[in-house]
Amino acid sequence: MFDKPAQTSRPSAAALPPRLVVSKLRRDYAAGETSITVLKDIDLTFEPGEMVAIVGASGSGKSTLMNLLGCLDQPTSGLYTIGGRSTSELLPDALAELRREHFGFIFQRYHLLPDLSALGNVEVPAVYAGLPAKARRIRALDLLKRLGMAERVQHRPGQLSGGQQQRVSIARALMNGGEIVLADEPTGALDSVSGEDVMRILKGLHKEGHTVIVVTHDMAVAEHCERVIEIKDGQIIGDRVGKGIGESQDQGLPAVDRSHRSGMAALSDSLREAFTMAVLSMRAHKMRTFLTMLGIIIGIASVVCVVALGAGSRQKVLESISAIGTNTLNIRAGSGFGDIRAGAVRTLNVADANAIAQQAYVDSVTPVVQTSVTVRYRNIAVNAQVSGVGAQYFRVTGLELAQGRFFDEKAVSTYNQNVVLDDNSVNTLFAGNKSAAIGAVILVGSVPARVIGVTKKAGMAFGGAGDTLSIFMPYTAVNSRMLGTTTLRSLTVRTNDKTDNALAEALVTKLLVGRHGAKDFFVVNYDTIRQTINTTTQTLTLLISAIAVISLVVGGIGVMNIMLVSVTERTGEIGVRMAVGARQRDIMEQFLIEAVLVCLIGGVMGILLALAFGGIFSLFSKDFKLIYSVSSIFWAFTCSTLIGIVFGFLPARAAARLDPVAALARE
Repeated sequence: MFDKPAQTSRPSAAALPPRLVVSKLRRDYAAGETSITVLKDIDLTFEPGEMVAIVGASGSGKSTLMNLLGCLDQPTSGLYTIGGRSTSELLPDALAELRREHFGFIFQRYHLLPDLSALGNVEVPAVYAGLPAKARRIRALDLLKRLGMAERVQHRPGQLSGGQQQRVSIARALMNGGEIVLADEPTGALDSVSGEDVMRILKGLHKEGHTVIVVTHDMAVAEHCERVIEIKDGQIIGDRVGKGIGESQDQGLPAVDRSHRSGMAALSDSLREAFTMAVLSMRAHKMRTFLTMLGIIIGIASVVCVVALGAGSRQKVLESISAIGTNTLNIRAGSGFGDIRAGAVRTLNVADANAIAQQAYVDSVTPVVQTSVTVRYRNIAVNAQVSGVGAQYFRVTGLELAQGRFFDEKAVSTYNQNVVLDDNSVNTLFAGNKSAAIGAVILVGSVPARVIGVTKKAGMAFGGAGDTLSIFMPYTAVNSRMLGTTTLRSLTVRTNDKTDNALAEALVTKLLVGRHGAKDFFVVNYDTIRQTINTTTQTLTLLISAIAVISLVVGGIGVMNIMLVSVTERTGEIGVRMAVGARQRDIMEQFLIEAVLVCLIGGVMGILLALAFGGIFSLFSKDFKLIYSVSSIFWAFTCSTLIGIVFGFLPARAAARLDPVAALARE
């Protein structure tokens, strides 16, 4: 039988750490098709407040035993209870709670997070425990001060010596109380002086009532403890009283205050910590982060630009249509476009125009007749289209005056031979000189006419001004002096803004059918054309946007791949966080936030790139511009966030499901 260790006086039961009991503990590892047994039916009991050394050669199983005691690993068989609570029945988050609330780990290689300061490293366990930021900082500073690190709290691990890093590791182990301190070769990487300092600190913790379990291969270190357990080939070969050399002169370390913890504060601090680590990781790998963002940037910029191009195209087309009025109806003789019998229909007349003009839903109406003639001015002769129209034609169609004036109702009723030229006609006949055109007399066919006005340049329906020369003249003069008829080829009606064009079309049709006794005309509703073009451009925009979204998906896959690589690179960090009490949820939060942050920043940069493209585009195109939609920018931004969540979930889950022991083993 092994010698039983002597019992010494301990603090009151209320302050004691939980009792650890190991019964028939066994740990096997798979090795190909076989398995290796590292621990063989271990039976041990660790009383509250003991200072115990587990000593053995490399490969004896002592580190595996420490991992099992610290709930970093699970036994293949056997029973391990902490304060009467069996660990085999606990889920990963419950095991994380045990590590967070009861254990403190001191590692041989320190396992400090390189991107955090000494103070930040010490605070990490309390973040996961939900300690408020102010209380957390006060406690961490107090711990570091009492461990002789007051002047180095803002230094990162790379700026500290081995002994100083180990002191930071000890402070971290005590941050949440550290009732049970597990020290794995705590002096193995230190010189003799630093090693003695660490052992003095550990003995001070033992004196205060902490259970201290030291794993070492050095018998001299083991003899500092009051109990020495020897292990060889996975079996206990000795359990005896140690020498317990010397007494610690360390002052008592501050007790952890557990009364300030709250669910919302814990969640807030956890998210803040995850955000901080995400930013630090992105800063540490700037080029990789940028390349990860690049797919998102291009995708978001493509979607926003395509939608803006579609909106710009739609507006350009609608502006062209507005040259003839979007709330207009064009009534033509015949059954439809291309009707060969339309020329024989003589029923449309001025009386129809007057009847329509009296309707409450009508804003204005104009008769229209057209013919093509040769127009001459001095030595210039060109073909032009003469439109015989009423005085309200210019209001109906929305044509604006560039110079001069329009003819009025009196000119129509007196068969006046005044004309209004369009921009193309002035450019051809007068070399673009509008002032010279006003008052000039031109020959329209065989009819002399005086120019009284010039219209502004306007696009034709369906876009593009074309090269047609248009001349506007009272329809009475055109009918009597050129066509020799009193009938009309068409009527153009502008409805008021309060009337739906479809309803106006139905009412006009009913009126004319009643007047003619038959439907010998057809109505072209330009609002319908506008709606059709609007729908078509929206469909095309949606189609092209769908193609652009593919680049977003590709960017999302890139985010996922890079995040998976990041998980692999940061496996050691994940193991440390799990060892100090991080739950699976905490690990997932950190990597999800990082993925979302990458996508959000990429989304903002993509939107800025799209806006910059629009600015550059406007420098080279005066007639066409991109029209950005707030909704498209919002949805693009939302899409980038969803990509971060969707494509960041798999890497985050992979990180959360890592085995703590395997993760810690990765350098």
